[in-house]
Amino acid sequence: MRQPSDELAELDERGLRRNLSLRSEALIDFASNDYLGLANHPRLAQAAVSAIETYGVGSRSARLISGTHAPHRELEEKLAEAKNTQASLVFSTGYATALGTLTALAQKGDTLILDKLCHASLIDGARLSGATLRVYPHNHLEKLERLLKAHPPTQNSRTIVVTESIFSMDGDRAQLLDIIELKEKYGAWLLLDEAHAFGLYGKTGTGLAEELHVRDRVDLHMGTLSKAAGVSGGYLAANRDTIDLVLNTARSFIYSTAPLPAQAAAACSALDLIRSAEGEALRKRLAHNIEHFSQLIGSHQDSAIHPVIIGDNHAALARAEELKEQGFSVPAIRYPTVPKLTARLRISLSAGHKTDDIELLGRAIATFQKESPD
Repeated sequence: MRQPSDELAELDERGLRRNLSLRSEALIDFASNDYLGLANHPRLAQAAVSAIETYGVGSRSARLISGTHAPHRELEEKLAEAKNTQASLVFSTGYATALGTLTALAQKGDTLILDKLCHASLIDGARLSGATLRVYPHNHLEKLERLLKAHPPTQNSRTIVVTESIFSMDGDRAQLLDIIELKEKYGAWLLLDEAHAFGLYGKTGTGLAEELHVRDRVDLHMGTLSKAAGVSGGYLAANRDTIDLVLNTARSFIYSTAPLPAQAAAACSALDLIRSAEGEALRKRLAHNIEHFSQLIGSHQDSAIHPVIIGDNHAALARAEELKEQGFSVPAIRYPTVPKLTARLRISLSAGHKTDDIELLGRAIATFQKESPD
């Protein structure tokens, strides 16, 4: 019988073994997705404390039984208003949102068309749905159009294009306007995952769809509250019938205990803050940090995510360890999170980063780049 120890040894050999490491406050954090620095914001903390005092520390049940509390309703109303949709639904995590949504809305006879670099949660949801799964090369719109032409929706079937707006490992954008034109041309739906855009783009920070003025042309707005919002949980925003259908059929929603009321209350506070003048100021601060770091390492990123491609798994791990010794927390990202031979350092910038710390990391990365062969 195959032994776990043998499989672990193989992972070690390939440089793919993972371990849980305790977060160290002694390290300067360039690893987290807390893009606006809200995870420690006193307004969010106070909202959570107040909710605990009112509702307790647990939600007690699944949402459809007795687990829905006032903060859940408030959050869903705020998200729907922010996304300019009729309704929204909050899940325990972004992963649960992807699995629940795709398995609820797609089934055998339907077609899901995904960008090759979509997050693992979207891929897993698509596979579990039973729908026909088709993948187009990253941002390859000619291939997307061929797939849409080959798999049109019918009276009894759906075709859904699935993409992130800001991609989690490369930090680049989907060609959203062109994708919307194509899905409308062929009568498909679009599921847009704004996980790494929510809080950061648009006049009120609700995502790339807001920045490009196309919120009303996106059928399914998906995202997470665990990144720029600084809390946890996921959401889907759409028209009322779609939300009601997902509520009734998404197994990851129906059979999960509700998110903590305190979590929902903190998320409400985060959403209010994101859409306020303070949120706008934080986005401007983040944009300044992004531009400054990009200049230091000679990149052209306009997102908070800066990948430094190393290639080899062991080399990426070694670089991450070197940075740790210099006082920085920067993760080495390897297959299957990214394609083979593209292991990288994934640097996440935040509005909370100090200029001095950004410059120190920039100099360290520049040193790596000079040492690397052309």
